[in-house]
Amino acid sequence: MVSWALYKVSDSELAKDLVQDTFLAASEKIDNFRGDSSPKTWLYSILNFKIIDHYRAKVKQPVRMDGGSFSNFFTESGEWIKDKKPHAWDEEEMHLLDDDDFNRILKQCMDALPDNWGLAIKLKFLMSKKGEEICEELGITPTNFWQIIHRAKLQLRECVDTNWYKGN
Repeated sequence: MVSWALYKVSDSELAKDLVQDTFLAASEKIDNFRGDSSPKTWLYSILNFKIIDHYRAKVKQPVRMDGGSFSNFFTESGEWIKDKKPHAWDEEEMHLLDDDDFNRILKQCMDALPDNWGLAIKLKFLMSKKGEEICEELGITPTNFWQIIHRAKLQLRECVDTNWYKGN
């Protein structure tokens, strides 16, 4: 359970706390366990709700934008800033997710995102959840969700370009 929580939150201490909270909640609600699923499935369900609750609380915290994220990538007329324009990803690099070094860089880049941005990206692209479902889970509007996704993708692209492509 700790490894699952760690995968979701990328913080070992927080993952351990969430698992501990899961067992506490399970011990308080054991009388409500009907046996419709295995105890393991029930515990993982509780853990997933604990993780969602953690991120819901984080989403409510404001994100500080220094100078606006778009000004980091685009000119006032909307053109790419020359050294910020994304690099072309070659056809033979289609299997980047099989590369351990790339995965390490991508994880570092995702961990560097503000918490609510990182969660929105993970829910959408790693867990394949629909936008409406993510908005409901995070308690945000669809407009805010798409703005978060757009800004997070720009930030990830810059981070990967800087740390992977220029480093290789």
